[in-house]
Amino acid sequence: MSDEPSAPGPAPDLSAALHALALDARSPAPGTGADVRRRAGVRRRRRHAALVGGGAVAAAALVAGLVVGLGDDSGSRPAPPAAPTTSAPTAPVATADLARRELSVAGRKLPLSSGRAKYPTKPGRMTVVAKHRSTKLSGRTVGLGETYDMYFHWVLELRDADGRTNYVVALTFDEKSVGERDVTHGWLGLRTADAKWLYGKLRPGSVVAIEGKAPGTSG
Repeated sequence: MSDEPSAPGPAPDLSAALHALALDARSPAPGTGADVRRRAGVRRRRRHAALVGGGAVAAAALVAGLVVGLGDDSGSRPAPPAAPTTSAPTAPVATADLARRELSVAGRKLPLSSGRAKYPTKPGRMTVVAKHRSTKLSGRTVGLGETYDMYFHWVLELRDADGRTNYVVALTFDEKSVGERDVTHGWLGLRTADAKWLYGKLRPGSVVAIEGKAPGTSG
């Protein structure tokens, strides 16, 4: 008896299949020639269907793999919507301090006169909407009723968010009161030279912040 290990035999199922195939090859195909051709055609169609089915399964697996791979790629995901942005309010170019009777702009402090106690100047943010070297304002517009109109020079027309209108003017008829007393009907009065300088400094769209409360000494 030999001590060398014997080679393992073929698996039972494979051996049986090979044996059946050998017998089929040795024995003549039963039936007529037409029967033989028919059976051969059936076998070819079965093999073709098996190949086509296998290819379809492989293609489906490939597509599924690609979809999964793309889904895992964080770079392909849509970016989240950007957070809404809000525009910051425009910073005031000039600030009128009614209590101090001065207008601060570009490092300068200009003395002013605002509304007297009966016609106080309202605080708030106002925007320059127009400029007039010289213009006639009706008495109703400037708080003088319908008695008469007045001409003003170096006029900056202001308007707030509610549509209320006010003016910065050269207080030519009472320059001595500027910085000392409040004598207007609500508008802001400057000395002529200061009003002219401010007229050249501010543009439509410039914001003027009016702050505080005037002492309101009557003139």
